[in-house]
Amino acid sequence: MERWRGRVALVTGASVGIGAEIAKALVLHGMKVVGCARDVDKIKKLSEECRAAGHSGVLVPYKCDLTNEEEILSMFAYIKVQHQGVDVCINNAGLAHSDTLLNGKTSAWRNMLDVNVIALSVCTREAYQSMKERNVDNGHIININSVQRVVSYAETHFYTATKFAVTALTEALRQELREVKTHIRATSISPGVVNTEFALRQFAQTEFVSVIAETFKNLTSLEAVDVAQAVIYALSAPPHVEVGDVQIQPVENWGE
Repeated sequence: MERWRGRVALVTGASVGIGAEIAKALVLHGMKVVGCARDVDKIKKLSEECRAAGHSGVLVPYKCDLTNEEEILSMFAYIKVQHQGVDVCINNAGLAHSDTLLNGKTSAWRNMLDVNVIALSVCTREAYQSMKERNVDNGHIININSVQRVVSYAETHFYTATKFAVTALTEALRQELREVKTHIRATSISPGVVNTEFALRQFAQTEFVSVIAETFKNLTSLEAVDVAQAVIYALSAPPHVEVGDVQIQPVENWGE
């Protein structure tokens, strides 16, 4: 990770869970991390914690609604002015609604598409353009995917579809990067069940919320830091090595 020291990373959805752990891990390794989310106060608190811990990097909080393209473009403009540009882009932000195909709300479907697919694509495009205009040939774009990219569970069918899309987009990105003869790398990281607030938020307005909470008490799951370490692994690979696809699951619950 030494070659990344002092360089700039963008982490979306950095206020809680996986995104927060990724941001902390990158700061620990000396990177300048712009962490964005709608709830920027949590990122400010995390930034103070990183500073108090004496980490060599810095976490810069930035308030951004990823469903609004203008806000995303303003964020990249800010990063250009303040930090020259983005060298690493971690597309972590994602959300799920328990809206099925037969009975779901169109607004919920659109919300998932806007965050999980469109925002990811806009950030990817802008990160690449930032690297290109500065002749950065060794940048890295990492998409936090899900094992649900290949399997669909009850109440999550549309969310699963968005992760199928992320899988296709990551591979398309890799092909496009090779076509323009750059050494910028692309990685998809697909975790299984992670012990965060994600599932509880997904089912918060349903009768399943108590079941989900009880399930987590008896389930061996991944921790957010496990996903952050997968990000560090991908970034740490030698320049001639591209870690294209990582799938991680708890040993006891593999495939569930």
